[in-house]
Amino acid sequence: MPETHAPGDRLAVERRTIEAVPDSERHGTPRSQFTLWFGANMQITAIVDGALSVVFGADALWAIPALLLGNLLGGIVMALHSAQGPRLGVPQMISSRAQFGVYGAVLPLLLVILMYLGFAATGSVLAGQAMSAMLHIGTGAGILLFGALTALVAVTGYRLIHLAGRVATVVGALGLGYLMVRLFTQYDVGAHVGAKGFEAATFLLAVGLGAGWQLTFGPYVADYSRYLPRDTSTRATFWSTFAGSVIGSQWAMTLGALTAAVAGKAFLPDQVGFLGRLAGPAFLAFLVYLVIVVGKLTVNCLNAYGGFMSILTTVTAFDRRSRVSPLVRAAYIVGFIAVSMVIALAASDDFLTNFKNFVLLLLTVFTPWSAINLVDYYLISRERVDVPALYDPAGRYGRWNAAALTCYLLGIAVQVPFLATKLYTGAVTRMLDGADISWIVGLAATSALYWLWARRTANPPAATVHPASSGVTDPASGGAPVQRQDPDISSDRTMRRRGRHADDARAVRSRLGGPLPHPVRPGRPGRRGPRRRP
Repeated sequence: MPETHAPGDRLAVERRTIEAVPDSERHGTPRSQFTLWFGANMQITAIVDGALSVVFGADALWAIPALLLGNLLGGIVMALHSAQGPRLGVPQMISSRAQFGVYGAVLPLLLVILMYLGFAATGSVLAGQAMSAMLHIGTGAGILLFGALTALVAVTGYRLIHLAGRVATVVGALGLGYLMVRLFTQYDVGAHVGAKGFEAATFLLAVGLGAGWQLTFGPYVADYSRYLPRDTSTRATFWSTFAGSVIGSQWAMTLGALTAAVAGKAFLPDQVGFLGRLAGPAFLAFLVYLVIVVGKLTVNCLNAYGGFMSILTTVTAFDRRSRVSPLVRAAYIVGFIAVSMVIALAASDDFLTNFKNFVLLLLTVFTPWSAINLVDYYLISRERVDVPALYDPAGRYGRWNAAALTCYLLGIAVQVPFLATKLYTGAVTRMLDGADISWIVGLAATSALYWLWARRTANPPAATVHPASSGVTDPASGGAPVQRQDPDISSDRTMRRRGRHADDARAVRSRLGGPLPHPVRPGRPGRRGPRRRP
């Protein structure tokens, strides 16, 4: 029976974890993705990211369009991940088991968890500084208070996180809009822009900063679109997520680039304090600190929620569970936040800088993961996934997928000569005067290699298979739940591709109560796909 949500239940603690969300619990519109990702990007870390492009040598006149280009390119990848959520109803890293295998998906998951911890820790430091300035308490106390707020929202779950995103959208637009006006009224911005000519190395660096920012959302973006109704337009989900993330991040990064241009390196040692002083009178500075806290709260909740999902996905790969109790769920989230706060409290300035560099180096592992996930979902499997098999090591996707794992490792290795970090600078990067194009190389090489390999070895279902708990019932069996196959994929293409008899396709269509769109011709046994005409 479909579950109904009374108005008082809107902020109830989320019951679902890594299992597929039934149709009866789906709700919302793609517009919610816009406000969530706009609010999550209107925050101080994005401002700092934009400032780095100028601090590292680019003129703001060239840094701003370079950041925009990076946000657009990375945003496309990020939004393509988001579009998978309504169709499958499962967390992003669970869906990656279709490519890597149930056990194989653990490899990128472990690195994803490290990234979440790193960004949660650095975010807690910035928010703790803002709370310290607001409430006149120590930075350590501010970090602890911010951690408690993060735990409250993240444990409550999906609905409250979306509410925080809507609040952050309004607060961030007002706060960052005000700071932009103050910047132009307090400084001669025009005198600090356009002083340098175009430099390819710094331009590409800024593109990488924008693209890398968007790519980090890939491993958990579908966690927040999976509650949308299954019939939600893929195009609407894509564009709502893309627009919210790109507009929010570009706004904040533009402010950061202009701020760094007028303030120079004085901005980086005390980002929070500088923005407070830019705001003007004490009351307005207090409101700007509040804007910083609200923005960081939204994105830190995403980090805590995503970290919990990744840890649980790793653990359940071996014990074959598909859900845990709310108490266990809360324990995972609180434990994750506690570890991130310990890192934030114990970190010296040098340690924090080094840790952030380490986290940025981890971005290298996400470009090949994104390439494999998107190529498989959209080009190889053509949006057909056996959802129950994602939780079964003995099922369709198995324990390990040699093709995906090999391509993944090669995708990381091919980026090494192109890296540009404080921990390591590649040989090719030195030849390019420090320009980091590793993410472009990683995406292109991994996509091509995986497509060539997986198109010969992949075994997608004829149509998407959903769990019996998805809410679909069979009238012929007295209303008993059935495993559902989506009938929106052309059967003649899929059946010929798998080399099955046309009667199988007609049987599927008959069970779903719909006619075949056109006749299906049987495939020849032993062939992996249709013969193409030259």
